[in-house]
Amino acid sequence: MSKELEDISKKLDTVTRLLAFDLIKDKSVNEQIEILTKAGLKVGDMAVILDKTENQIYVTQTTLRKKKKKESVKQSTEPVEGQNV
Repeated sequence: MSKELEDISKKLDTVTRLLAFDLIKDKSVNEQIEILTKAGLKVGDMAVILDKTENQIYVTQTTLRKKKKKESVKQSTEPVEGQNV
């Protein structure tokens, strides 16, 4: 890659990090990771933005997935209001 393209790439990375940081600044760590994951950021980038280790990001993502799956199963087994059980 040429020097100019590398410079542009670095600047875009910086802009992306700044925008991501602004988007998540008033959220909990779990919400921050969930938002950044949905935005398609890589774990390494999230770790840099949030000043966490990649392992901390992976663990939080796994915990969030398990929590959502558990909530999904719970909702699908609950009777719908007005429905006879």
